[in-house]
Amino acid sequence: MAANSLSISQEDQHSAKSNSTQLNVQIVQEKVYSFLQEIVKKLQPDDVLREFKDLFLEGLDLDNSNYIPGIYSIFLDDNEEEFRNTLKRSCYIIVNNWGSSRNNKYIEELVNLFGNENLRINTNSSPVIKICKSWLENFVNSKDYKDLKLFAAKYDASYKVHWANRYSSYLLVDQSINENNSQEQQEAYRNLSAQIKDKFKFELAMYIARSQSGNSSTTRYNNPSILGDDVLRLIKAIVLKRGVFSHENIANIFLKQTENQTLEQFKKSIEKYLFFSVENQELFNNLRQQFAENLSLWKPDYNQEIITKEWILRICNRIIDSLTIEGKEPSPLFILLLGQGHSLILVIILLKIILISRNSRRHLEIRIAHLIRYYEKYPEEECKWVINFIEIFNITFAIYAENVEYNLIKIKEEESTNPRLNLDGYHVFSQMKVDRKK
Repeated sequence: MAANSLSISQEDQHSAKSNSTQLNVQIVQEKVYSFLQEIVKKLQPDDVLREFKDLFLEGLDLDNSNYIPGIYSIFLDDNEEEFRNTLKRSCYIIVNNWGSSRNNKYIEELVNLFGNENLRINTNSSPVIKICKSWLENFVNSKDYKDLKLFAAKYDASYKVHWANRYSSYLLVDQSINENNSQEQQEAYRNLSAQIKDKFKFELAMYIARSQSGNSSTTRYNNPSILGDDVLRLIKAIVLKRGVFSHENIANIFLKQTENQTLEQFKKSIEKYLFFSVENQELFNNLRQQFAENLSLWKPDYNQEIITKEWILRICNRIIDSLTIEGKEPSPLFILLLGQGHSLILVIILLKIILISRNSRRHLEIRIAHLIRYYEKYPEEECKWVINFIEIFNITFAIYAENVEYNLIKIKEEESTNPRLNLDGYHVFSQMKVDRKK
């Protein structure tokens, strides 16, 4: 081992088997965490990987040996759960630091360490080595390891095969608020989710610019969505509603007009706001009725309370649930809207919710993650309507809810003055939003 390697002393091993087993396990765990936090900042990634292998994998390929690797000796008293917690947090201490310093390829190497065939149980393994290897195999076959692989997904082509993995940014947001995950793990999830979103925003902006430039197609950026070239027309349709009647202005007007309303009044107002300007109102009468009935049954005992920011957050989160997934099942309104091919209308309604309650954004993304988890057991061919919804959601929120501003610029005159009929006569341009508060 290197000079600054961590060794699990005989004293540590003896202490862990004393009457204060749990306390002493915690002491050893903290030693491991402190050691990794120190070396990941000081050593080269290759050296960090070597130290990690020394801690968790060294000696496990010696099948006939009765040697107990130091870290395992602390947990062998039937404490697999604590071992896994230690291993998992150790991984995320490294992942979180490497993610911040963009050492992403080494994250893939860390994840792949557990795929070594020498770590598999075989008939020649001694009893103690079998136990150690079984713990590692259980970890590799667990959801914990599946979540860890999200951090190597951009390099591991085989992991991208399943359609749900295209939307890992939402799965990461969901994990970032899981209280069972360590602080390092939650932070790593938040950071990677933000990186994936930033990458999508950049690629979308560059694709739009290049696809309208008239240059050779070989110079075009890849389309970050899977909607094909039709995505440009969709983007124009989404961006079209600007100016006085933009979604942002309507949201601001709504918030001013509903100040000091009671909860009962606000329920009626928000129904009108969300369905305002929806085309073919007759088609949506049944939907609006179901929505209104659902909302009226929520917190009826508080109907005379004056609305506050906290109430707006709570009611918006409740509406998000009713439009996406309630409990473990997709909501009836979600199935009704998407089943009739109204993905864009649902996305715009969700956007209008976020424009009056920005703090509901995380709640919405978590519900999107739950929808993905619900449908991921089905093949892509059966989930095209859900995938189409998520793709439109990604694009719409990149346009309206991020720090990039999109505008339509007229490039040629046409006979029709209705831009809805004349989207080909417009180009989309993007620019960074200016924070006017500064």
